[in-house]
Amino acid sequence: MTIAIIALGLVLAWALVAGWLARWSITGVVVMVIAGIALTSGSDPVIYVGLDNRVAERIVEVVLALVLFVDATEVPGRILGREPRITGRLLCIAFPLSIALAVVAGALLFPWANVWVFGLLALIVVPTDLAPAVAMVRDVRVPARLREVLNVEAGLNDALAAPLFLFCLAGAEAAGDRSVGHALVHAVSSMAVALGVGAAVGVFGGRALAAAHRAGWTGSSALRLGVLALPGLAYAAANPLGGNGFVAAFVAGAFFASTARDLPEGTLNLVEDVGLLLSLAVWFTFGQVVNQVLRAGIPFEIIVYALLALTLIRVLPVLASLRGVAVGSRDKLFLAWAGPRGLASIVFGLLAYIALSGDEAALVAEVMAVTVVFSILLHGFSAGPIAAAYGRRAAREEGDLRDPG
Repeated sequence: MTIAIIALGLVLAWALVAGWLARWSITGVVVMVIAGIALTSGSDPVIYVGLDNRVAERIVEVVLALVLFVDATEVPGRILGREPRITGRLLCIAFPLSIALAVVAGALLFPWANVWVFGLLALIVVPTDLAPAVAMVRDVRVPARLREVLNVEAGLNDALAAPLFLFCLAGAEAAGDRSVGHALVHAVSSMAVALGVGAAVGVFGGRALAAAHRAGWTGSSALRLGVLALPGLAYAAANPLGGNGFVAAFVAGAFFASTARDLPEGTLNLVEDVGLLLSLAVWFTFGQVVNQVLRAGIPFEIIVYALLALTLIRVLPVLASLRGVAVGSRDKLFLAWAGPRGLASIVFGLLAYIALSGDEAALVAEVMAVTVVFSILLHGFSAGPIAAAYGRRAAREEGDLRDPG
């Protein structure tokens, strides 16, 4: 009960001053991470969250399920948004190239680990999440075209990473009487079940809610609750059938969005807010992971890997994928740099930490914690100057139009 009181009190305190803090790019993410570090530090912490158990695994999966459902419903228009060529290149070229580079970096820096762990590390550090640098995509000085591309990319790359993550996790867990082949077959069947369950829940749920709304059988608050039930239903239905719950939730969101166009505005607000609340709880827990990593000491190789993940491993593939695309050099550099790491990295890292043991578990926790902390600092502090630079460019271009001579 003490944990609940403190956590909810923190959320209330942040809600009271969220707008004021936003002027200095201090988001709820930053507040909860700092609070998590402060309240879980020391030998006798105020709060301790048990991470290495099945309950913790289910909680972080549910959080990711909600976030993936919302991500799937927020993609505007077509699945790749209104800039399909740019987004498609980022997802189909830059994303796999980044994973390949991250695997190579892992093999060079951590030669004692196995190839499955290299894959897990890559899938922890490569997916992007805009929460640590949300100002970057909310600032109107940044061109709307670029902000939309980043939003769509961040929403879809988690879903692309999820099956690959499960594949690598199954291989890393395989030992003793369970062969790697058996584990990987199980991972593939889990994905197939998730696709089927997610599609069924999304199509039926979207059509049923839309039909009830048109017939006047329901109201706005009931519709919001109905939508909130869908990711939970997809998650809960997939697990006993052997499917992966958070993948099923993403698929449900994608099918729901395509079949529920007639629902009133604001129907998704509740599921978005609940997803945000649970995400803040995960960010608070991340503060405890940071404390654990700091207490154990951070090896130099971890720092190098994290910095590579946030720079060359992201920048080079993005620039290569955008060759020949009608995007200015400055905009290409912006897209290459603007790849914050956040919730997906934390959730994947926690799931791998819970599933693995010994040095491998410690490695994924260290990589996840250091990469996300560095991303909060690098991307968070660079968001303002980048937006200001775009603002100055827009002002110059407007001045040139007014005074061409």
